[in-house]
Amino acid sequence: MKSEPVVPAGSGSAPDLVELARIVAQQRAELDRLREQAATSCVVERAKGVVIALTGCTADAAGETLLQRAKAARRSLLEECWITLGGLAPARPGGTSPGRSGDGRDTTPAGLPEYDPPAAPSAPDDVADALTRLGRALVGIDTYQDLAHCLLDHFGPDLAADSVMIYARRTGGGLELIGHAGVDERLAARWRQVPPFSGVAVLDAMDAGEPRWLEDFASDSARYLLIGEPPERWLSRAWLPLSAGDGTEVCIGVLRRSPGAFTERDRIHLRGTVRLCAGRLRMFSALPEPAADASPDAVQTLFAALPVPAMLLTPLHGPSGDTADFRIDAATAQAADLLGGSGAVAGRRLREVWPDVTDAPVWQGCLDTLAGGAAYEGEPFAHQETVDGVAELATYSVRVTPLEDALVVTWVRHDSSDRQEQRLAELQRLGDLGWTNWNLATGEVSWSTQVFAILERDPAHGPVPLPDLPGLAVSDDRAALQRAVGALTGQGQPFDVPFRVRGERGVRHLRLVVEVVAEGDGTPVEVHGILQDLTARRRAELALMESERAILTQHDVLQSERALVARLQNALLPLPERAVRLSGLRVEVAYLPAQAGVHVGGDWFSAIELPDGDALFVIGDVAGHGVGAVATMAQLRFAAKGMLITGSSLTGALARLNALLLHSSDTHATATMILARYRPRDRRLLWAQAGHTPPLLVRDGEVTYLRRPPGMLLGAAITPRYEEAECRLEPGDRLLLYTDGLVERPPEIIDLGLDRLAEAVTARPDDESGSLGALLETMLEDGRRDDVCVLDIRLPRQL
Repeated sequence: MKSEPVVPAGSGSAPDLVELARIVAQQRAELDRLREQAATSCVVERAKGVVIALTGCTADAAGETLLQRAKAARRSLLEECWITLGGLAPARPGGTSPGRSGDGRDTTPAGLPEYDPPAAPSAPDDVADALTRLGRALVGIDTYQDLAHCLLDHFGPDLAADSVMIYARRTGGGLELIGHAGVDERLAARWRQVPPFSGVAVLDAMDAGEPRWLEDFASDSARYLLIGEPPERWLSRAWLPLSAGDGTEVCIGVLRRSPGAFTERDRIHLRGTVRLCAGRLRMFSALPEPAADASPDAVQTLFAALPVPAMLLTPLHGPSGDTADFRIDAATAQAADLLGGSGAVAGRRLREVWPDVTDAPVWQGCLDTLAGGAAYEGEPFAHQETVDGVAELATYSVRVTPLEDALVVTWVRHDSSDRQEQRLAELQRLGDLGWTNWNLATGEVSWSTQVFAILERDPAHGPVPLPDLPGLAVSDDRAALQRAVGALTGQGQPFDVPFRVRGERGVRHLRLVVEVVAEGDGTPVEVHGILQDLTARRRAELALMESERAILTQHDVLQSERALVARLQNALLPLPERAVRLSGLRVEVAYLPAQAGVHVGGDWFSAIELPDGDALFVIGDVAGHGVGAVATMAQLRFAAKGMLITGSSLTGALARLNALLLHSSDTHATATMILARYRPRDRRLLWAQAGHTPPLLVRDGEVTYLRRPPGMLLGAAITPRYEEAECRLEPGDRLLLYTDGLVERPPEIIDLGLDRLAEAVTARPDDESGSLGALLETMLEDGRRDDVCVLDIRLPRQL
């Protein structure tokens, strides 16, 4: 083993940390290599001793026998040695017969008739390679805890294993957890001692001497007491028993979060792993204890003397060869405090003392430094610490430096000036502003970086002198800025001037605010200022002003349209001031426009007496609002009256009105309507409808809705079918024709509104003249979202 002398530093200087750590790391790596070589040789020699003891052959023959068996089974020599050592364990009932493989073939090589450890089924190539790597890794395993971590690293990528637990049977039949990985300490402490209860899968596997495959969580939880808080943490498990070197029974558990069965390949892999581990466990008692150093570890001593948080990390590789974790070879007490731990952290794994490190940028920084050799420096972060019993917020950044095959991680604490500079830079960036300084006496000019960015000026060209500053503005703003600069340099007047500049990003709106430092006689000698980019704010202001103008213009247009429509509606649809008499009927009319919005709807009615003495009642609702709806309403109202006065039937009139909307309307409007004709000589009411709400009939205090005859709304189909219905009125009857604004309350269904109208009418069965107002007040107590039109038709009791 080579060593290099440590050159002492000059008087008063501290030793070079990186150089000292590099020398010690080289020595440690060489020592680790020699230890691994010695441990491997120890395993081979012990396996040869087993063969010699069982067969009486020479050492060379024993070595050749191990090589032949390894070659025949397509295993490495180290794997064959582990299996040979593990084969000393007592055979289990029901196990594979010695000298026989899984398919019954004789695997005993010539010259070794009396020694034949159990063979395993032939493993796939990828499993065989994984077992070879595991055989090499087992050489460096000295404790059950190390074995658990090694197995989790081995099984994690290949079998999707999340945790590994190793139990041993102790005196009295109980179980003790002697190794675990992927299990937090609280859960491990809770399940460290397991009494010899029935229904424990680990004990069941040990008693039977065969693995227990727990692959159906529902049935397994009913059969066994499952480990876990909650047990659903692991949905599939495998428990594989083996015998340790001192005769202690051991069971290895592989636990997975994912459900499902272990495949045949997985089972071969697990059984092969247990065969290798059995040999490793038999050597635990024979392995020499690590020799105690005459003096404390040099690296840890060096780190303990450092005044800054620092750690020395050695990468730990998983089965795939990738870095899975880091071993902390040395660390300062300050580093342990930053990681929130208590006590020493040297010798532990990084992910154990820093559980969320893989989510932090420093993890990727460590991997990149390890792969590329370039140092990593992270962004500053805040950390709360306690100094002299007082909590204060400090700022740190992490640096990672490569050191041979290891990494040196240090935390650098930023002082108050560093933090102030960082905050100033963030303020300029977030506020899109920068500072400027002009010394009028010396001509020296200085700008912050953000000023160059705002003005889109290359820093290599330097800042602009104050007299030349107006030349940067657009021509329209140049004169105002020139006057402000002249007043400042001449009379020392500060200014706050907005101006525009033109650059690659278009025209920018800027603001320059400056103040003057003057001598005793008032002569300006220095100018301080800030330059702010207001482009985004200015654009927002212009957009807001344009939006306000558009809203005001639209509001004026809508108000004018409403006034026009209201005048048209009043002219086309005059309302009677009191109830009227038509063909022996008393008719009251109500029309209420919507309260909300500036639109006027297309609700309308007609109530006239025909030349033959009959009464005609029409009520309708045109879809939409505004001038178009009023125009369509007028067209339908006059066309309907004209058709019925000239003798057209109710259904015929509806069919012609439908054709009128389909072929004569530019807006493709639709409408609902009821046409009703009352004959006073026999008190018969004939009516037809087109998609309108049904009339309400009140007779002797009972409220019913007339059954609607077939009829589709106008303007919806080319050939709709309309039919008539007949109702005979009795003295005292009351009939309500209304538009949907009376009963609709979005988003509820219209049936609820119809029920509400029936209840309101039933509540006042004896209402006479003027009752329509009370009814409307009850129905529209929550306001109106649409126009409402109602015809209240009564047949007096005394004819």
